[in-house]
Amino acid sequence: MDHNSYKTTNANNATADKQWVIVDAKDQILGRVASQIARVLRGKHKTSYTPNTDMGDHVIVINAEKVKMTGKKMNDRFMFFYSGFPGGQKQVSPRMMMEKHPTRLMEHSVRGMLPKNTMGRQLFRSLHVYAGIEHPHTAQQPKELKF
Repeated sequence: MDHNSYKTTNANNATADKQWVIVDAKDQILGRVASQIARVLRGKHKTSYTPNTDMGDHVIVINAEKVKMTGKKMNDRFMFFYSGFPGGQKQVSPRMMMEKHPTRLMEHSVRGMLPKNTMGRQLFRSLHVYAGIEHPHTAQQPKELKF
């Protein structure tokens, strides 16, 4: 028996096979689609997943303005932001955020599901969110991903 067949190979940045995938968020529930996107960004869907390496794919999200939330969460839930100055705390509902910046709600929910460290910030750069159906990444020939 060959002793090389028992070697465990750890993936690194040089051997990571990063693909481009496209996700249509039209009429999908925000939290469910965001958790699946975070899983693909992290690379957990691959058999060669390594926690300390950026193994994930580039994810293009289209129709982010048509995402839904169940119940009355779109109006009743609040997200809090703090500028660091006294009296600088602001609260915004998802409906207000969608009206002003349609892509930020998806980015905010996916970012919350990624690690809170240097790796998470690096993984977040692989997320590309667009409000409509148009995107500038056709040259990368993304594969459609359905959840």
